[in-house]
Amino acid sequence: MAELSLHDLSKRMKGIDFAMFSTKTEGGEIASRPMSNNGDVEYDGDSWFFTYESYRTVSDIERDPKVSLSMTGSKGLLGKPPIFISVEGHAELIRDKAEFEAHWTKDLDYWFENGVDTPGMVLIKVHASRVHYWDGRDEGEIVVR
Repeated sequence: MAELSLHDLSKRMKGIDFAMFSTKTEGGEIASRPMSNNGDVEYDGDSWFFTYESYRTVSDIERDPKVSLSMTGSKGLLGKPPIFISVEGHAELIRDKAEFEAHWTKDLDYWFENGVDTPGMVLIKVHASRVHYWDGRDEGEIVVR
């Protein structure tokens, strides 16, 4: 069984754009929605997502910042299954335009037509506490500090 480092995992995540982003709702249920990491995959334990202030994702995080992300690679090597990644972490809501600019990519213009000046936009930073991965027979857990 191969143990991956956070750096190894970052390289494997390069081709994964979307994650299922899960929060806890006001009623205590789990809500999940697909969200793009905007190609910001130099993974060091932090993931970045843009959304709108009015979306339930934001109010869920304000109530309980514990979130999870799940991702699946598109294919494995030599017939192996793709990599599956589960991230447990804490979300932070960022409303700072300088941070928007630091994590902005041109592809986001499709969703936010005024770019970093889009009214009501929020940046979500998810800092991982634990990352689980499965890759065929290999699996592991990385604790992030």
